[in-house]
Amino acid sequence: MQPSPPLLEVLERARRLGVLGPGPVLDHVAHAEGFIAAIGEVAEGSLLVDLGSGGGVPGLVIAEARPDLRIVLLDSLERRVALLAQAVLAMEWEGRVVAELARAEETGRSVEWRAEVDVVTARSFGPPATVAECAAPLLRLDGILVVSEPPEDTNRWPSEGVALLGLTDEGSPVPGMRRLRQTSLCPETYPRRVGIPAKRPLF
Repeated sequence: MQPSPPLLEVLERARRLGVLGPGPVLDHVAHAEGFIAAIGEVAEGSLLVDLGSGGGVPGLVIAEARPDLRIVLLDSLERRVALLAQAVLAMEWEGRVVAELARAEETGRSVEWRAEVDVVTARSFGPPATVAECAAPLLRLDGILVVSEPPEDTNRWPSEGVALLGLTDEGSPVPGMRRLRQTSLCPETYPRRVGIPAKRPLF
């Protein structure tokens, strides 16, 4: 997809400020298209949380492509969230897209968010076990997690490991993406306290 001029400007600014990552902005947009394809036909009005939104990819790209979705851009760094909030204003998405300053582990224990989310996306958020433990508590029953994957073919999502969190691996619906489904609600044990999912991964 070709991003609109306002979105392109927003993403170019994020790249200049060093929060988007190296490479042309259109390459980042092309990568985000994989998320859009992997999400599939989720219902109008569904709630999507983008973990570690950073410079806004894939969150902002999804927001433009899917104006029917409600989107939360979640990040733990104040500077990034401030930039994301400015982007939301620039795109005139207030009320539908929100930039939220919080740790994913804390969000997963919040009554407001736990088991309320239809889709979680994650790009460069962390290794599989960390992503799964931070995403699963947010997902409602039958919700989906979509994660970008490295090109090598390795078993990064062992069925026994993701099952601890109520997830089932659905494989790669599109190249470079992995989709997991919340087939039972995440046990109350998870997520563990801030930092522990990364320090002591479940798998």
